[in-house]
Amino acid sequence: MDIIGKVVKRIDALDKVMGRTLYPGDRSYGDELWLKILFAGRPHARIVSIDTSRAESLPGVLGVLTAKDVPVNQHGLQVPDQPVLCGPGSNKKGGDIVRFVGDQVAVVIAETENIAAKARDLIRVEYEDLRVVYTFDFAMSAKAPQLHPNIPKNIAVYQRIRKGDADMALENCNVVIEGVYHTPFQEHVYLQPEAGTAYIDDEGRITVHCAGQWTWEDQQQIAESLDLPPDKIRVIYDAIGGAFGGREDMSVQIVLALAVLRMYQRYGNRRAMKIIWNREESILGHCKRHPMTIKAKWGAKSDGTLMAAAIEIFSDAGAYMYTSNKVLGNAVVTCTGPYDFPDVKVDAYAIYTNNVVSGAFRGFGAPQAQFVAEMQMSKLAEKLGKDPVELRLKNILTEDKTLAVGTTIPGGVSLEQVIREASWRLNWRSRIGPRGENDPDFPEELPRLVTGRGFAAGFKNIGFSFGYQENSWAEIELRGEAEIEEVILRIAGADVGQGHHTAMAQIAAETLGVTLEKVKLEASDTAITQSSGSASASRLTMIAGNAVKEAAEFALRKWKRKDRPAIAEATWLGPKTTPLDPKTGYCVPNFAYGYVAEAVELTVDTETGFITVNRVVCADDVGQAINPDQVVGQMEGAIVQAHGYAILENFIMNKGRVLTASLSSYLIPGVYDIPKRIDPIIIENPHPNGPYGVRGVGEMAFIPYAPAVAAAVFDAIGIWFDEFPLTPERILRGLGKVRSRMV
Repeated sequence: MDIIGKVVKRIDALDKVMGRTLYPGDRSYGDELWLKILFAGRPHARIVSIDTSRAESLPGVLGVLTAKDVPVNQHGLQVPDQPVLCGPGSNKKGGDIVRFVGDQVAVVIAETENIAAKARDLIRVEYEDLRVVYTFDFAMSAKAPQLHPNIPKNIAVYQRIRKGDADMALENCNVVIEGVYHTPFQEHVYLQPEAGTAYIDDEGRITVHCAGQWTWEDQQQIAESLDLPPDKIRVIYDAIGGAFGGREDMSVQIVLALAVLRMYQRYGNRRAMKIIWNREESILGHCKRHPMTIKAKWGAKSDGTLMAAAIEIFSDAGAYMYTSNKVLGNAVVTCTGPYDFPDVKVDAYAIYTNNVVSGAFRGFGAPQAQFVAEMQMSKLAEKLGKDPVELRLKNILTEDKTLAVGTTIPGGVSLEQVIREASWRLNWRSRIGPRGENDPDFPEELPRLVTGRGFAAGFKNIGFSFGYQENSWAEIELRGEAEIEEVILRIAGADVGQGHHTAMAQIAAETLGVTLEKVKLEASDTAITQSSGSASASRLTMIAGNAVKEAAEFALRKWKRKDRPAIAEATWLGPKTTPLDPKTGYCVPNFAYGYVAEAVELTVDTETGFITVNRVVCADDVGQAINPDQVVGQMEGAIVQAHGYAILENFIMNKGRVLTASLSSYLIPGVYDIPKRIDPIIIENPHPNGPYGVRGVGEMAFIPYAPAVAAAVFDAIGIWFDEFPLTPERILRGLGKVRSRMV
């Protein structure tokens, strides 16, 4: 191929490095009005009254919006259970209740950002504090307040698997491994916090410039809350400074549009509105990765053959649903890891609490679930005295073996290949046998610097799951006379920094047989594009790429028939999937998967507890690398982000209140913290449903990193850590327990 598989310069690179690219916070109209949002600041309370008089009397303030100003005061990506603004006068039942610190209570509209901030601080809210629900045990007890109507025991979602008879099978196993694991919150920390502008365009549409992951879905939710037809709302994505799932749900979009609507209705004012969240507002106001507690009991034969698994998953949904139902489904499918079990029992719960909301985050439930699976495999290998790589290969899923949900994996399975490639590249040699307190030869006093190796594998869906009909739209217009001189590619997919628009331009150019320079994009604008679906689930290159390829093929046929300009559109529909059976969990959850394996070498400083990751080898089957440099960038970026999750980032909540709401208290990896060396291995086994064989790459490298690091730490110091991040304090406390003293 001429363009597919070649390293090309990103089509947005020059404008970004020259500072010409507009992000939502950069857009200015000269006379725009500024918004500031008053957040609840408390985890659970009833709003008795709101006094905005002092704020409204401040010079430069044009208005203050509260719940009574919202036409339909509810929204939500999966379930419309969240008020746009909380307070008296809401037309949503329970709309006067704040359920987490980031609930929005009022919006100030003012001439400047400073005036808006001062006015926000003048608003007086009388609260009646309610009992805070912040633990799983309390949330599910009869004593806890019910946070949402008709949700007993605060169980937002319950899912289960019953494959065979796991309880009976476990009784007959030669070896059983049990553990209780805790995975933490994680903050997205995208480069640009939430921001946007809004105005009424020449067609009379409320137009919102923002950063998100699905323009069509943003348009639908804004329209519903404002009680307007969707065609009266226009959503345009400017450049997006990262997303990772955190921009799937609403943040500033609805209040921007609401402010435009109310100012025009009251005063005929058509001035644009602008808002930029600071970092603390961003941390408080958008969702986090779901923290989970997972109880696992696995059984095997003495030769290491896996026989049965019994697993309980408790996932903290936070105050509202967001994508907790879908995240839980992914955790259910992947909690037994990429391994074959004849008998499986899973009970999984997503639970409402008054903690910050949990939502989509790179990996979407798979990192939490497969941390448990890979830890269980590593512990089993240690107990049986077997090589952890060989034990994985012995039990790996193949095309003829069924998932825990009872169906086989479609589209090809390359788990054995990624495991062998990663272990070979690292020249894998493991220390077989017990370590630490189970090893009589293990030293009581470790040297200051000790090294270890760890290994983990993973898999995850590509595309939407559980019965959702995958789809994506694209349009191609060919211009010219004797030859194609210009290609207009219209797509809705969000480029959140991953290079999506470049990949789509490459697919169009390859299919049409033109140079990349001839392809011009018109993207992410609901006025000219239909839906491409969300920039999530590692799906856009595969799903939207199919639509682009088909549209290009249709347009080329018209061109060859002298039908010029040749315009063609296509909507690609993915193979059907099915939802989890409510009793057995049986389903075909996905039609495409990606596969990954990672090996880690690290050093533990036993005096400071500091971990240095010296080398990471990552083998990732991407089907077909459209642009190899972009694929490597996704692999390296995922590993760095997973490094923060596994070792450094410690998001702390105390009874529903966030204690780490700034980057001085929530530490993310800097250049001196990340792995010293990353060896990415691109594997290309074409997927039958992918354009040119594409799978997906965005999330895969994240998934096995934390358990690989934990296994390497065990290899070094002989201590299993069943929760993380593996901060120096946690490492030292573990070492203190081994030495019979606390540090």
